[in-house]
Amino acid sequence: MTNSKFRTALALCALLSGAAAQAQTDFASCLSNLRAPAKAAGVREDSFARFTQGLTPDMGILDKMNNQPEFKMPIWDYLAALVDDERVAEGQAKLALHKDTLDKVAAQYGVDAATVVAVWGVESNFGQTFGKYPLTQALGTLSCFGNRQNYFRGEFFATLRILQAGHITPERLVGSWAGAFGHTQFMPTTFERLAQDFDGDGRRDLMDSVPDALASTAHFLNKAGWNPAQVWGLEVKLPAGTDLAGESRKNKRAMSEWMARGLTRPDGSALPHSAGQAGLMTPAGVKGPAFLVFRNFDAIYSYNAAESYGLAIAHLSDRLRGAGPFATPWPTDDAGLSRAERRDIQSLLSQRGHDMGVIDGVLGDKSRVAIKAEQTRLGHEANGRAGQKLLRALR
Repeated sequence: MTNSKFRTALALCALLSGAAAQAQTDFASCLSNLRAPAKAAGVREDSFARFTQGLTPDMGILDKMNNQPEFKMPIWDYLAALVDDERVAEGQAKLALHKDTLDKVAAQYGVDAATVVAVWGVESNFGQTFGKYPLTQALGTLSCFGNRQNYFRGEFFATLRILQAGHITPERLVGSWAGAFGHTQFMPTTFERLAQDFDGDGRRDLMDSVPDALASTAHFLNKAGWNPAQVWGLEVKLPAGTDLAGESRKNKRAMSEWMARGLTRPDGSALPHSAGQAGLMTPAGVKGPAFLVFRNFDAIYSYNAAESYGLAIAHLSDRLRGAGPFATPWPTDDAGLSRAERRDIQSLLSQRGHDMGVIDGVLGDKSRVAIKAEQTRLGHEANGRAGQKLLRALR
């Protein structure tokens, strides 16, 4: 390294060190200022001191909040990974393993086992992916830096109250960078409102008690308006020339009206008669799968306000009951990849000399860089998306 480059590197290190020191100073000052509002919110002074002792900010979290990935995933890619044969098999095994608990949960909260287990599978892959961020650090950082500090302070204080009550130990309370945690990824304030102690040990523990987590999820859906006498929705076939203007999940109509407009089951059979009203949802437009969704879909949607997310849970719940894939294919000539296929494509990219890190089926930044390079080499559009076409070409 030349002297000039060495001096530049030293200057950069000094700059970064100074920025880190300033961030720690600002963080300590912010935490000091949060003592009074935390006390007013029910956090004892000794609890605040104990659970914030030695706390340092994680400024990398701000990068995650402020620089969300620009890569937009088509819904067929999203569902291909979340509702694959692997997850269906794992979910059916969980249904059998926890049958007694799920039967009791269904009896108490009125939410069927397949729906509860589907939420579990989508949220944490049945407890295999909780997230890695200590909640006090993550939410403490977001309470003092960046946008939405008032919102995150409410979640931070709730986290401190959870620890204060002894529901979960500090070292176990980890989750996403934004604060969701546990088997079914509750935010701390949601935990306080809806988490249940279903195993009777005096603690509401979504990290290490599967019964507590499953019951809490059912309780959430119950309070969101779940109707045990109704399905979430059903796939339908649209008659030629269907006008989608104004139609949505929210714009619900009587089933008799949908029948009069010519909607049928995908095989052409008549729709079932139902007293409930349903909205028409077409996540990929008129050429893709179409669904009539009832109030139960809205309950699932309230768990995480995205229709693709709600559809993933709804579809997984159907698959766990023995249903097959959607009857209508997605409007693409390059279908999405299952997690096994994603691992396969990562392995193939690694064999070609690309740095893939862990072969885990998660197509992150490293995967997309490698995918773009191979797409360029193959003469494909270099968009960073991996589908069946790229997999076949690499094989």
